[in-house]
Amino acid sequence: MRSAERRRFDELFEEVLAALPDGIHKLIEECPIVLEDRPSRALLAELGIDDEAELLCGLHTGIALTDRSVEHPDASDVVQVFREGVIDMAGGWIEDRDEEGPFGGVDRIRQEIRITILHELGHHYGLGEDDLERLGYA
Repeated sequence: MRSAERRRFDELFEEVLAALPDGIHKLIEECPIVLEDRPSRALLAELGIDDEAELLCGLHTGIALTDRSVEHPDASDVVQVFREGVIDMAGGWIEDRDEEGPFGGVDRIRQEIRITILHELGHHYGLGEDDLERLGYA
């Protein structure tokens, strides 16, 4: 990813963060967010993903609060947001339309950033994929 595209994405990311409610900011203090271009090959292998073309939008690493016990006193959680996966999921930077409808563009990328943040924070709080889908964050 080129630095200009990374800066553009990061500016959108900051806009999305600023627009989130204060309660979400408190959650982020407990589970920080790290931006990366894409997951490493080692991470993909660890997750059992063989195809590097399958881009992830985000990943929660750690132990969900609902699964913690005295056995995990110093669990450190982090949310990773992967720029390339988010851009790909949104349909790219250019707004367009096909037989399925509109895709791409800055607004869609903003929306996908927001969904990814809330999706991964949901995992931190013990929500599963079905729960997140019902909430519209899948």
